[in-house]
Parts: sequence; structure tokens; C-alpha cells
Amino acid sequence: AHNGNLVNAIELRKELEYTGAIFQTTIVSEVIAYHIARERLKAPNVEGAVKNAMKKIKGAYALVVISPRKMIGARDPFGLKPLCIGKRDNTYVLASESCALDSCGFRFVRDIQPGEAVLIEDGKVVHSEICLRAPHSLCVFEYVYFARPDSVLDGLSVYEARLNMGRMLAREHPVEADLVCGVPDSGLEAAMGYSLESGIPIATGFVKNRYIGRSFIFPTQAQREHAVDLKLNPLRAAVEGKRVVLVDDSIVRGTTCDRIVAAMRRAGAKEVHLRISSPPFRHTCYFGTDIGSEENLIANQLSISDIEKKTGADTLGYISVAGLLEACRGSRLGLCTGCFTGKYTTQV
Repeated sequence: AHNGNLVNAIELRKELEYTGAIFQTTIVSEVIAYHIARERLKAPNVEGAVKNAMKKIKGAYALVVISPRKMIGARDPFGLKPLCIGKRDNTYVLASESCALDSCGFRFVRDIQPGEAVLIEDGKVVHSEICLRAPHSLCVFEYVYFARPDSVLDGLSVYEARLNMGRMLAREHPVEADLVCGVPDSGLEAAMGYSLESGIPIATGFVKNRYIGRSFIFPTQAQREHAVDLKLNPLRAAVEGKRVVLVDDSIVRGTTCDRIVAAMRRAGAKEVHLRISSPPFRHTCYFGTDIGSEENLIANQLSISDIEKKTGADTLGYISVAGLLEACRGSRLGLCTGCFTGKYTTQV
């Protein structure tokens, strides 16, 4: 099992194909599995094969590798993707997020460290080793959007990080308003933080259809727009006649924000002030965040004032990169902000 993306996947795949490998899929995970299998021919054990494969693969990965008797967890040397260990009685588990442990009745033991490989056998952690070292750089978008708020990643509660983002937004972009509303689900905690910092009451602005997936990953614009309309329905009773601060986690292509502002207007909101708990997206992510090509990112097409006009909001405010990093300073690791700044943790 693999979370993340490799920056040298094409090179590794060609290397294997030239030596006779036949692939069944186009996914990076199969490339990793093949390299572990090849290394196993030369290594004395499976953990040695994983360690050798880690030296070849470059980029973001959290891996769980299972052989007939052993389970191995491995994390890339930057720590771009999270991975943790849990325990219940004599059973160990590995998961990307600590909330998975809570749900299954396991106790959180610790995070696997960047560059570390952990071997579990016969109900024991029998070996752990830091195999590779690099400047630590967890993907900051885990705190902004991907992770569940009931998870703790590398020492920082996702809930607290998002609350801090909202507080920072209220300091950086204050406005006079009657209500603060979060866009479900990942804007809710930041909205709470904005309310706490500003003193403006918080209210439910949207009711969410929980059977619609993440709209930004649909392949066509029409599908993304339709998914937004199905997913979020404004609550007229709460927002009619009110000046509303609307807090969302990000603007990627601009699909969602246009429609949620318009929905607020239709529900009778007098003013809509849009606040975003991440900086403008300007750069492609090479490590697993599926945000498309740079020409499709609205922040590369329009200025912030033009985005404000396009969304139909009365005002628009993004958190600054410095503000986002301050909100997440409780993390034990440094943070990758490449999608906002273009400064990546490794050559891409």
C-alpha cells in the first residue's frame, strides 16, 4: 500500500521494462512493488529489500509492505506523507492517520519518522532504522485539507491547526459582518477560529450532501460544477439578510467558490466576504496532491482582485504563507509549501 507520488517513477519504470518487466497498471505503486521484488533477489530478507528500494525511489511515499510473516512501514526521508503506528493487546497496525487507530480501538504509539523503516513480526516491533536522511518537510496541505480534523500528525492536532488558520485569517483580513460560516467540511474548523478571534458569531451556512465526493478531482469542469451543486445547499434561515464571512480551505480551479458565493446570494445573504485558509495555489504538486496543470489554476490566470470579482464576493482574503506556517508551527516537522511558493523539498 502506497500513499504519495514519485518524481522518478518514469525513469524507474523504463529501467524495469528494459530488463523484462511487464506492468499490469500505470500506477506508481506497482513500480515500487517491482523494485522491492527485484531487490529481494539480492537481499537476505524482505526488510533489506525495502531498505535498498528506498535508496532508489525519490519523492513522497508512505509504504506498508506485507510478506507472509512480516509487516514493514516506511516513510520517505522528507516525511512528505504521514504514517503512524498503533497497538491493541499484541497486535500492531500501521495507518496514515491517527483517527484510523481511534476508529478501530487501537492506541496511538508514535509516528514513523521521515526516512525510517519499521519491521513488525510476531506482534512486536523487532527493528526500526533511519535509512535515509533529508530536511524534514511534511505536506502542509495535510493540515489544510487532506487529513481528518480528529487526527494528530507529527505532534500537531489537525483541528488545532485549522482553528489557528481561522484565527490568523481574522487578523490578516478583518471585516465587519454578522455571521461566520464555514464551507463543509474542511472549512468548518477555520471558520470557528475566525469567529473566536473576531468575535463574530458562527452559524451553519450550508447543509452538505455527504454522499458526494471531493469535487476538485472530477475530470471535467461540467462534472465539477454539478458535484458542487449536489453537495452543498445554503441554509436560507441562517443567512438571509446577513453580512456573511464565508470560510473555505482553498481555491484551486475556482469551480467551487463561484458557485457557493452565488448560492449564498440566492439564499438572501446581504454581503459575502470570502476567506481562504490557504495561500493562492500557483504551482503543480509533484508529490501526490492532484491539482492539475498550472495553467488551470485560477491564481495563475487572474489577480486576487480579479478572482474576487469572478467569485462575486464583496471581498476576498487568502491567508499568507507566513500566516499558514505560523498556524502550523506546532508540527515537529518542517512543512512543504511548494504548491504555493514553487520551492520544493527535492528536485522535480
